[in-house]
Amino acid sequence: MRNKLKILFIIFYGLLINDLNSQVIVRGKITTSNNQPISGALITFVDLKDTTYKNATLTDASGNYTLSLLTSIKNNYSLPTDFELEQNYPNPFSTSTSIKYKIKKQADVKITVYDILGREVKKFNLSNQSPGIHGIIWDARNEGGKKLSAGVYFYQMQIDNKSITKKMLVGFNSNISIPNYSVSNFNQLINENLLKGSYQVRIENGSRTSPTIIPKRFENITITKDTVLNYTVDKISPVTTINFVKLKQIIRGYGASSVLLWRPDMTDSEIQSAFGLGEGEIGFSIFRIMVEADSNRWGLYLPSVKKAQSMGATIIASPWYAPTNITEKVNNISRVKYDKYGEYAAHLNAFISFMKRNGVKIYGLSVQNEPDITDNWTSWTPNEMFNFMKNYAHLIKDTYVMAPESFQFRRNMSDPILNDSVACENTDIVCGHIYGGGLATYPLALSKGKEVWMTEYLFGEQNSANNWSWAIKLATNITDVMKADMSAYVWWYIVRYYGPIGDGNVAAQNPNDNYPKKGEVTKKGFVMSQFSKFIRPGFYRVETNISPTLIGDGVDVTAYKDPLTNKVVIVAVNTNSVSEEHTFKIQNSNVNSFTTYTTSSSKNCQKGITVNVVNNTFTYTMEPSSITTFVSN
Repeated sequence: MRNKLKILFIIFYGLLINDLNSQVIVRGKITTSNNQPISGALITFVDLKDTTYKNATLTDASGNYTLSLLTSIKNNYSLPTDFELEQNYPNPFSTSTSIKYKIKKQADVKITVYDILGREVKKFNLSNQSPGIHGIIWDARNEGGKKLSAGVYFYQMQIDNKSITKKMLVGFNSNISIPNYSVSNFNQLINENLLKGSYQVRIENGSRTSPTIIPKRFENITITKDTVLNYTVDKISPVTTINFVKLKQIIRGYGASSVLLWRPDMTDSEIQSAFGLGEGEIGFSIFRIMVEADSNRWGLYLPSVKKAQSMGATIIASPWYAPTNITEKVNNISRVKYDKYGEYAAHLNAFISFMKRNGVKIYGLSVQNEPDITDNWTSWTPNEMFNFMKNYAHLIKDTYVMAPESFQFRRNMSDPILNDSVACENTDIVCGHIYGGGLATYPLALSKGKEVWMTEYLFGEQNSANNWSWAIKLATNITDVMKADMSAYVWWYIVRYYGPIGDGNVAAQNPNDNYPKKGEVTKKGFVMSQFSKFIRPGFYRVETNISPTLIGDGVDVTAYKDPLTNKVVIVAVNTNSVSEEHTFKIQNSNVNSFTTYTTSSSKNCQKGITVNVVNNTFTYTMEPSSITTFVSN
């Protein structure tokens, strides 16, 4: 009896090898010539002995792929109508068993083993399985590698939302001895029995290939056993077309906020670094200050504001708190009393007049900083803000009135204002913040002829401003704000360990970060200078189009023009970890050359080469993870 069972097993095992000898595992990596991994690339192996057999998979985020090839050798099986799960063999078993299954289409397959109580003990996640016959070996161990006790177990095969379940017996003597029966020598035995296969290999773009590539084919690839095949492909080099006569929004500037909310005023040196245009300086053109409820504190702002204004800065102001004599608390939320709106307008006018008497022009005044943050300072509901803008905002004189400056540029606060002719007329600038939302073009505001300003944002506050991963995100964020047709970008504190200029404070120190010294222009500061030093108030953003539109190119471009001088500026951000060649096509401009300035992990707005424009086109290779500004000569 024992010998007969051995013979039966040998026959079965031979059939199993005969089934599986038409399969081989191929793995490898797809990269560009500069070793950038290609994610989401479609790689297809076509069996040249029978071209109806095509096996395909997608590369992962690191460019790697793994594929079980189904050849045309000795495979006369008809595929199931959907999928089939065979009984494991041997069964019962005590050491290892094989589980075979057949599928009609390429799919992700899950095979899960459960104990008799329905508890999961082992799972096989088999991704990108090609049509045909497949098999796995299970050694009766759980996910932790522990041998399971004898008993009844169930194994389930699942594809999409369908499943098949069968029963198996573990730990019983099956009278079949399988010496050294393991996955490793089983695969080795399979590989030794494989015949040669010859394939055509196609590498193409999938629906989310990043970066986009030029499709490529490799002919007559011979595979004799499990093989590693790495391939190099070329990326599609995109072209950004810049049309300098198609003007978008006017640019009022880039800036940040006063530090007087939490420390003494900025020093002359800090003001110089923030608003100066020299080497190592940022070149801010907007300075945001606070309208304090206590008028006795207004004079504290004068030294820094007057110096910044003398250097060309535009001064804007926002109130956090209304004076206590005109506020009340309702449900523990502070608001301006409804019968005191006129007095609140007079309070704002008094601030404007005070600054004017002391030689400071307030360009724009917000009615309230973040009125929708109800637990920190004076709050306003959408209806309250609408009422003030319609019936009282006209009382504010000698400045542009800005509203509603909500926490997330919430349209429910600004739409009612814009849709009412009187309230809209009383609103000069629509402003807001983008904390967790609101970063989008605002068609309604633009249709009403209103400028849209982003007047506060920060991120990376738990890290140093010299942390490059956060600094390059700032470059992308400013670009996105500009592409959302906003006329201004205003950061939070000018001087802070996470801001444009260091304060020497490392209280929130991350031990892996290099925190800035007091007065040091940080990486974030130099990133902002790539915009603020070269795109001055009065420039316009112009139309840019990237063709082809590529997924994962990692390069974003905005461009600007000064209509008075015809000076043009291009800002390109490369977020990839590798260098990127990018082509720029110039339309409707006579510029002949650009000077480059680059900020990266190792450079600080460093002046670079002169790039010549030939036939209205130039190509430039951007450094890995960098921002480059091209300034016309």
